[in-house]
Amino acid sequence: MKLNVGGIDRILRIVAGLALIAWALMGGPVWAWIGVVPLGTGLVGFCPLYPLLGLNTCPMKKE
Repeated sequence: MKLNVGGIDRILRIVAGLALIAWALMGGPVWAWIGVVPLGTGLVGFCPLYPLLGLNTCPMKKE
């Protein structure tokens, strides 16, 4: 599993995921639990949809 989510993308996913989960916990709609998806992909650094779309926001490491 190669990292494909990086930088600002990860931060936005984590913040959005936490916000949706908090909303669900405070009595929001059931669909707000979808926040676990961006939270998980942000924490892990891999989005399974990105390879299918040919996307990669993780900067290339120079060796």
